[in-house]
Amino acid sequence: MSRNGVTSLESGENLKISGFGSFIVKQKANRRGRNPQTGEAITIEARRILTFKPGPVLKDQINREVAP
Repeated sequence: MSRNGVTSLESGENLKISGFGSFIVKQKANRRGRNPQTGEAITIEARRILTFKPGPVLKDQINREVAP
């Protein structure tokens, strides 16, 4: 991936690669959680996450039947 693509993702823009798929930046809000070791309630900070959605060309390539 080019540095330009990484810069786009860092700034919160989505990135589409033709014939491959899309990288989507999503914002997650603060949420309540629990420390599994102590049981103490904690706040999980807001953050951005990156998800990937494969394009139809990639899906077709992966699901194509293999000839014997």
